[in-house]
Amino acid sequence: MLALGSFSFVVPWALAGLAAIPIIWWILRVTPPAPRRVAFPPVRLLLRILNREESAAKAPWWLLLLRMLLVVCVILGAAHPLLNAADELQGEGPLILVVDDGWAAAANWKGRQNMLLSLVDQAERNGRPVIILTTAPDGTKRDETTLHVLQAVEARRFVQSLQPKPWPTERKAVLKTLVQNETLKKGKRGHVVWLSDGLQGPSTDAFIQVLAELGDVTVVRDSADFVPVVLRPPVSKGTGLNLTAVRPVSDGAVTYKLLAFGQDGRALAREPLTFAEGKQTASVHLELPPELRNRLARFDIEAQSTAASHVLVDERWRRRPVGILDREAGLSDQPLLSGHYYLRRALNPFTEVRTGTTEKLLGRQLAVLILDDPGLIGPAERRKISAWVELGGVMVRFAGPRLSQDKDTLLPVKLRQGDRILGGALSWQKPAPLAPFGVNSPFHGLAIPKDVRVRRQVLAQPSLDLPEKTWARLADGTPLVTAEKRKRGWIVLVHTMANTGWSNLPLSGLFVDMLRRLVTLSQGVVSKPGGPPLPPVLIMDGFGRLGSPSASVTAIAGAEFAKTVPSPKHPPGFYGEEAERRALNLSAQLADPKPLDVEAEGVREDVYGDRHEVDLRPWLLGAALILAVIDLAISLALRGLLTVSSATAVFVILVVSSHPGWAQSSESFAKKASLKTSIAYIKSGLKQVDSTSHSGLSMLSLIVERRTAAELGEPIAIDPATDDLSFFPLIYWPVTGRHANPSQAAVLQLNEYLRGGGTILFDTRDHQNGREAETMRRLALVLDIPPVQPVPSNHVLTRSFYLMREFPGRITGGRIWIERAGARINDGVSSVVVGNHDWAAAWAVDGSQQPLFPVIPGGERQRELAFRFGINLVMYVLTGNYKSDQVHAPAILERLGQ
Repeated sequence: MLALGSFSFVVPWALAGLAAIPIIWWILRVTPPAPRRVAFPPVRLLLRILNREESAAKAPWWLLLLRMLLVVCVILGAAHPLLNAADELQGEGPLILVVDDGWAAAANWKGRQNMLLSLVDQAERNGRPVIILTTAPDGTKRDETTLHVLQAVEARRFVQSLQPKPWPTERKAVLKTLVQNETLKKGKRGHVVWLSDGLQGPSTDAFIQVLAELGDVTVVRDSADFVPVVLRPPVSKGTGLNLTAVRPVSDGAVTYKLLAFGQDGRALAREPLTFAEGKQTASVHLELPPELRNRLARFDIEAQSTAASHVLVDERWRRRPVGILDREAGLSDQPLLSGHYYLRRALNPFTEVRTGTTEKLLGRQLAVLILDDPGLIGPAERRKISAWVELGGVMVRFAGPRLSQDKDTLLPVKLRQGDRILGGALSWQKPAPLAPFGVNSPFHGLAIPKDVRVRRQVLAQPSLDLPEKTWARLADGTPLVTAEKRKRGWIVLVHTMANTGWSNLPLSGLFVDMLRRLVTLSQGVVSKPGGPPLPPVLIMDGFGRLGSPSASVTAIAGAEFAKTVPSPKHPPGFYGEEAERRALNLSAQLADPKPLDVEAEGVREDVYGDRHEVDLRPWLLGAALILAVIDLAISLALRGLLTVSSATAVFVILVVSSHPGWAQSSESFAKKASLKTSIAYIKSGLKQVDSTSHSGLSMLSLIVERRTAAELGEPIAIDPATDDLSFFPLIYWPVTGRHANPSQAAVLQLNEYLRGGGTILFDTRDHQNGREAETMRRLALVLDIPPVQPVPSNHVLTRSFYLMREFPGRITGGRIWIERAGARINDGVSSVVVGNHDWAAAWAVDGSQQPLFPVIPGGERQRELAFRFGINLVMYVLTGNYKSDQVHAPAILERLGQ
């Protein structure tokens, strides 16, 4: 390969053809153009007889220059020129590519793939084989003695199939392979490129040392724009949740957005997560009402696309199951006087209340166990409860006549015999109010109603640790609520009854708030050791996306779930049953990330995305083709076979057809768009978005054809600035953050389309507050969008084919906006439909008609509803107000009868 500054030539010997240009010039110059026949009257010849010496005609200089330029383009194209070509491979042996494909690589996976393809191109130009090693385990047994040597075509195919894994790398396994392989040791020194994830590992120095023995080493890492962030699982604190994020570097202050999503895919909260200058950790305290907290499904860091930046939430952080011990199974003759009645009424709004015996309650997952003066507890039952508490359960016990006469070890403090009565005929004291809660009490900050009084209680024996165990007191200082830590759990005693027999506390809102604080005190669901295996339900990939598990994913034993580390057999995700899912998070097992430190001498460092290699051969050959057509047209014109105006028209047609935006305005575009009714979509310029739009609309068109009488053609990608929009009844617009303001020509065409009866479906694709939403606001300022409103429950869109109450896509829960009734008259059809449910992704399938993207959270049932919405929308725009008119059909028939 020959390099001339920033230009390089893959086939430099082809440049020898430039030496023939003078010869070609001479041949073309001495060869006159072909004679042409001109019809003229004979008289004109007699009037203008000239007697002069004539010389042979020659080709005009500008035509010679055109043909020379054509020859130069062909020669340069054959030489395969490259701009900013990278050719830095050292040694004579193979190109060895070591790729970190663990969770951290997902932050800039596109940059890694581009770098890999560029390196494979370099190896192909140098005629060198390629060896690719990945450091993240893939579930298959690695052969330490065999390495697969790939040719360029095979290497490209392998690179394009690579995906980041949702677990850490294991460089030790690759290190073992490199050490034991005899081919690498005996072969020629090659060039080693380590495409790292930028994180330090336990054996990094030894790893680089072994790589250096195989050839010159280049270590590639991410720039500061792609720093992976680890989001730790939330920790309950009071009524809120504490979330902590960790980054590998401490340079610069940066703010991310923490997003909380519910089970229905709806965003529940969006809070700033700020890393201060010089800090590697950032924390945020999230306060959510119990109703919203119970619906939590996951936490995400916006603009982060790794499995470690997404945290799944299960019952441990959501709605806690609370058990009330009821040995009588609700057979009390006076249920309204039982403490169970007040407990259930207070707990029901924010917990799942269960009742039953100890064996029944502890046989399932449970967060809090409440004992309302149960009486004597047998030794076996006491041991079972004590073991459950030590595993992390919270037992809340209320006093009563039975407890005051019994001695029990399931108590946080020792009690005095009998009880204390405040007020009454034989008492010299009055019912006592509550004292303010202390700073160390979980009840701190709760307002105490002035009318709450305690008339009777059990007393605790004085001890040195009694003040530390007291969470609530009466005004005279006697303990009302005491607690003791038992290993991972708590035993809490309320020194009065749960009904109104000893106090009016159960009638106040304070009783509800205190129980809520006690429930949030629990660290989550505590289940009995062992239990059945937990099969996978939804599995997370390296980008943090949930999908169906593959056949290689196995169930996790119930007793081992807390110790399970994400791996190929057990990726992060949801395990168990749909009703009781447990979340396995990658970030819970990760150590704090540290930046990669390369100290070895002679190792070159590089950054992803620094090079911008441009292949000029397609442009040169395309220019040669255009020049050849122009030369042909001019030659025909000089021979009289084509007029100059016709040649100009041919040139204009050629230029227009070569422009990607103008090409579709040709007759073939009109023919394609008019032969069959098709759905169009706006080209975004992003390959993944456009391919998803095309795949999703293709599948929707097929489903519409299968289930209805409508026959739709293939979806067509359009540019609103150049293409005729009048062919399409419906246009799908996937709004992206990279959409620039439409041009004036596009605005004119779009506004004319909206006024003429067309419908545009704007889809911000699960982005309610990001750059996509900002793009939508900018579009609303320049487009003639009428006033909109949420879809009414009786709108035609809810019954144009299927009866529907909501319109889910890949996600659900957001609002769908349509044109306000009466704003325009387009046969009753709204000109705009606006939403953020990412419908095209829900419809999209691959070549074997398997879904490309998971739908959250409803699975395949939600995907079916997404198809039904698409059918309803297509029938709505095709049939207009037909369904709405059916309401008036009886009145119309009656009038016709008259």
